[in-house]
Amino acid sequence: MNLDQLPESNDIEDRRGQRSSGGRSGIGGGGRLGIGSMILAAIAYFVFGVDPSTTLSTLNTVNSVSESAQGSNTAAVGTQKTDGTTVFLKKILGSTTEVWTAEFAAGGGQYQAPILVPYDNVTRTACGTGQSSAGPFYCPADQKIYLDTSFFQQMSQQMGAGGDFAYAYVVAHEVGHHVQNQMGIEQQVNAQRSRVSEREANALSVMIELQADCFAGVWANKTQAKYSFLQQGDIEEGLNAAHKIGDDYLQKQAQGYVVPDSFTHGSSEQRTRWFSQGLKTGNWKMCDTFRARVL
Repeated sequence: MNLDQLPESNDIEDRRGQRSSGGRSGIGGGGRLGIGSMILAAIAYFVFGVDPSTTLSTLNTVNSVSESAQGSNTAAVGTQKTDGTTVFLKKILGSTTEVWTAEFAAGGGQYQAPILVPYDNVTRTACGTGQSSAGPFYCPADQKIYLDTSFFQQMSQQMGAGGDFAYAYVVAHEVGHHVQNQMGIEQQVNAQRSRVSEREANALSVMIELQADCFAGVWANKTQAKYSFLQQGDIEEGLNAAHKIGDDYLQKQAQGYVVPDSFTHGSSEQRTRWFSQGLKTGNWKMCDTFRARVL
């Protein structure tokens, strides 16, 4: 990708290199396991022989940490390092803000950009303790995206899903969850999930994740139209990443078989299809996975 012309965002709260401190609880309630949870379950199986169900259960476990043991790890927004990763994140976040500000304005609304928080290993969030084992995730309670940037290295080395556009897709996907929160979609879905069976709740989770994929594609379409930032091989990188983080692909790699009713993010085919939908149309209204029932 050529990022030179992309606008930069200062909505970054860089906590890398700071003393780690936990919150009172693990990710739960107002938060969600991020895009990396199933990936890391697969890695744990391949590298350490750990049962994927054990890993996923651990990711959902509440981690109690006493307040007296906590240190402050809050950095001022706009004060970041100047390394290549920071510049990359500022450019991607800045371009998503530009796209969604314009889209909201076109509909008579006002977009409030999220804060992106790069961190190391563990950090405090309004949704509990943010841990690198959960992968990147969005916390609607504080409207922040949390990202341990070592996840990009894991994508490349352990999943074969590397590349700058693949990494940008991950960030844009999490921004997609923020857009859903701003639109009121996530609140409606969460309310509905509390009233249905586990199987139906999983299906709703799939729909919201696939819509975030589609929103990521809309970002790429709009940014390409304005800046022509994509280069040869970039789209293939993004589609490969979407494929490699499909529930069926990860379950097959981790346990040798697939359990469709347990899907929470969507199959490889669904994820690539909905990302492509946004990429081709550039129209967020074409991302209605709920009406389409993701079929």
